[in-house]
Amino acid sequence: MSVRQPLAAGRALAVTAVVTAAALALSSCGIVRDLQADDNPGPDTIDVDPEEDPRPEVEAEFPYTREGTIFQDTGQDSTLRFAINGLERTDEYTVIHYEETYVDHFRGIVSNLSMPNTLIDPVSGRAYAELTDEEGYYYGSVPPDDGLFPVTVGATNQYRGYFPRLPDEVQQVTFVGSGLGAMTGIPVVDVDEEQPDPVDPNGAAMTVRDGPEFGDTVEFENMRPEPGWDEWIGEMESFVDSDVASTTRDGDTETVALKSDVMFDFDSAELTDEAEQIVREAAASLERNIDPADPEVTVIGHTDGTGSDDYNQTLSEERAETVRDILEEESDGDLTFTVEGRGATEPVAEEGGSDTEEAEARNRRVEFSYRVDRDESRDGGSSGSREEGTLGSSDRHVFPPAPFVEDDTAETVDTVTDGDIRLDVHPLRRDGAYVISTVTLTNTGDDPVLPDMGGEDAVSPGGPAEFSQGALGGFQLLEPDTDLVRYVTLLNFGGQTYSGFAEEVHEMQPGNSYQLIAVFAAPPAEVDELTLRAGPFGEIENVPFAD
Repeated sequence: MSVRQPLAAGRALAVTAVVTAAALALSSCGIVRDLQADDNPGPDTIDVDPEEDPRPEVEAEFPYTREGTIFQDTGQDSTLRFAINGLERTDEYTVIHYEETYVDHFRGIVSNLSMPNTLIDPVSGRAYAELTDEEGYYYGSVPPDDGLFPVTVGATNQYRGYFPRLPDEVQQVTFVGSGLGAMTGIPVVDVDEEQPDPVDPNGAAMTVRDGPEFGDTVEFENMRPEPGWDEWIGEMESFVDSDVASTTRDGDTETVALKSDVMFDFDSAELTDEAEQIVREAAASLERNIDPADPEVTVIGHTDGTGSDDYNQTLSEERAETVRDILEEESDGDLTFTVEGRGATEPVAEEGGSDTEEAEARNRRVEFSYRVDRDESRDGGSSGSREEGTLGSSDRHVFPPAPFVEDDTAETVDTVTDGDIRLDVHPLRRDGAYVISTVTLTNTGDDPVLPDMGGEDAVSPGGPAEFSQGALGGFQLLEPDTDLVRYVTLLNFGGQTYSGFAEEVHEMQPGNSYQLIAVFAAPPAEVDELTLRAGPFGEIENVPFAD
């Protein structure tokens, strides 16, 4: 049997290697046709009635194609043409049909360094990774016996991959994995049976030295999923911060952290007058977001690392009880509360560094967690507008999925440089409950360079480390008229968490431009511009949303 490729370690990379002795390459990207617009509607008014399903009916117009430069592990970064030719939902699973054509010349066995192929439902925030067998091998297209997909510049390789069955209500998804940003608005087509397997796959007998010719179309054997496959269904985890509170949403669990320095005086468990109003706003957010079928609320107090263990434990319990009392008072008795104190045992920011004061302040907090209501049609569900009398960090704003666009980089709103690296900032795009920030990095120098996109300049003092990982993990979106800061979301697959829903930056070759994305929780409808905090490039103000 042909050797199939295993998952990369930690599911960090989509492993696809290849080439022939002549001009060969691997992976692909595609020429974009004029598929955008009128028949693939997006959020025109950006104000979704919570009584209406934000997923519009769409008409499939395959292929959906993009083209651009992608990172390769050999540094021979090349232009890839990537096209999605079909996305089929059967009774058992979801099948993607796509093709790749390398445009540029390079040699050797290479791997595409893009994110793993992933389907995102931007409305629910669920993420779907490719199906694997119990040994961790992907189902779908099978490479020849040498385990490598043979690729020639100008030849088109056709592939298919399998994902968990998407829920019936999902009509469009966002695809990532090509290395060309987020391909939004890909329609899901319901079928009784998927397309038949290739009858005579010509790629089965090819090798890295005897590959296709320029202009050939290459098909491979198909390995359909067998009963017992492993499914990987993850959640997009968002973090929204403010001066008084932060909110983490991981799938259907929401955790609100009230900052103790705003809530309490030093060595006190009594709320200040200002804090009492904040807790009542938190209670309103709780009532609005909680799943009525699961009315359990857990309130936990935390302190910083100063003071004795006994002192911290007692203070954390007393503060949690104070917050619980007001939440319970505002809930009219329809919720059940559990109170805990954990002292300094669960810090969210590392103390003892150059920003220890900020870290200690973030660690002094009272959190309450609960299951959220994912039924957007129920009264009190999510909408596109900010709710009065609730915590801004806890508002979830849901819009229709973004339409497909052939080029997210067609318009540039600002350009900033840092040494030989130029950053072009493009308009933001609303996509369901999220917003996509697309930027282009260009190496204007004469030598390869690995830009430092992280470091202390990219992370807010005392900020949560898990939301600041990855090359663009330090990017943030700031609302100019509020104190709300949106961090890059995470993709969480049950403990196998990627380092942020953002493309990684690898060594950049001279003269090359690379399209990169970072994804955040969406702001309300009335916000039409945001400030992008872009690490070493500083703050770029007045970044608008795409029309």
